[in-house]
Amino acid sequence: MVDLNTFYIDGGWVAPANPSWMDLVDPATEKVYGRLAMGSGIDVDRAVAAARKAFPAYAATPVAERVRLLRRILDIYTRRSGEFAEAMRQEMGAPIAFAATGQAGRGPAHLNAILRVLEHFKFEEDIGSTRLRHEPIGVCGLITPWNWPVNQVMVKVAPALAAGCTMVLKPSEYSALSALLLAEVLDEAGVPAGVFNLVNGDGPHVGAAMAAHEDIDMISFTGSTRAGIEVARSAALTVKRVAQELGGKSANILLDDVDLEDAVRRGVAACFTNSGQSCSIPTRMLVPAHLMAQASEIAASAANAYRVGPTESRDTQLGPLVNHSQFERVQGLIRQGVDQGARLVAGGLGRPDGLETGFFARPTVFADVRPDMTIALEEIFGPVLSIIAYGSEDEAVGIANGTFYGLAAYVQSADIERARAVARRLRGGQVHINYPPADFDAPFGGFGRSGNGREWGEAGLREYLETKAMIGYAAVA
Repeated sequence: MVDLNTFYIDGGWVAPANPSWMDLVDPATEKVYGRLAMGSGIDVDRAVAAARKAFPAYAATPVAERVRLLRRILDIYTRRSGEFAEAMRQEMGAPIAFAATGQAGRGPAHLNAILRVLEHFKFEEDIGSTRLRHEPIGVCGLITPWNWPVNQVMVKVAPALAAGCTMVLKPSEYSALSALLLAEVLDEAGVPAGVFNLVNGDGPHVGAAMAAHEDIDMISFTGSTRAGIEVARSAALTVKRVAQELGGKSANILLDDVDLEDAVRRGVAACFTNSGQSCSIPTRMLVPAHLMAQASEIAASAANAYRVGPTESRDTQLGPLVNHSQFERVQGLIRQGVDQGARLVAGGLGRPDGLETGFFARPTVFADVRPDMTIALEEIFGPVLSIIAYGSEDEAVGIANGTFYGLAAYVQSADIERARAVARRLRGGQVHINYPPADFDAPFGGFGRSGNGREWGEAGLREYLETKAMIGYAAVA
């Protein structure tokens, strides 16, 4: 069990300056399993000072040395992957089978991706007589959410290490176990003192102090659009770089030539990934109007087949929502869907039958949803699918793009060229064609209010680099 009472600063485990305490609750049982020490601006100052002190030496390390460091991290993480799975099962309610593959498995996936990039990336290149140098941006403040704990931490920490940056991490207070485990891994791997620092705490106290800190050169934030706006406002005072991955309300267009049974069932599965607590999942399913009745029947059957239950059971497919507040939010949005006239075909209000405790929501499907309904506009962050009818391909694209968000989009067709043509018209940072496997080398990030900047692969590395142009570096005849 990790030590919930300490932070990792300047290469060692230290006590918070003036700690407050937060009870950690298992969302599947509603039982307290620990008390987390919460930090303050004083702890942020200590961590930033350590990162600032460590930056010159770490920025100067050879690329080969950083490659070796990341490989050690990968080896140690892989050895301890079972601990990460168990931590995420307990802290955010991921069923153990999904915690092991879908959650803990993201750590090695992103480490391998950044290693592939780092081994071939050109940190220096010439354009005419000018030498371009891609240099680490400096001290980075990393603020991560609870819904994909290792994934969201790794897509910030790994490229920052690869680039030669130093950093301060504030993980979500709801996913502190896995973050502290990662700090142990980095410590064992020999990350130099001050290069990686971790301070636990909440957004108003620790996150805000990081965003406004004059000695932090960049903030990378993943979370809600509302919180992202506040981070950007605070960061603007020091003109630091801000990279953000925020909310989403992704559309999934099923064209009229699909295998409807297969496309709908796979769409339900994608929407219910991680109990619906993902920003890029397809929560709006768009189907031809004449197929609405059939599609909604298939979706209801798929939703009703989900096994919801104890997170320690390998048979469980759908776990609880992360906390009581999130449970109440999802219940409120389901209620609005009913009140606004959407047709409830599966699930609905309350817990699934047989589950009296835990923040479990019923796998829910609404049919005949209008694009202007709340459940079609707002990010729900629970296992709730909205099915919307369209008349023409143009109308489908219009509905899909008719949102402030632009994180992801999906299109399904038996004709790959037709799917590609629609994909080109969709406004999203990632467009998924015919339910492809994850590509950890592909840039991840959004348009509009879904944020700015990109993570994953080479695009993720570039976020942590500044470009220096040394003009006249080469003699010109």
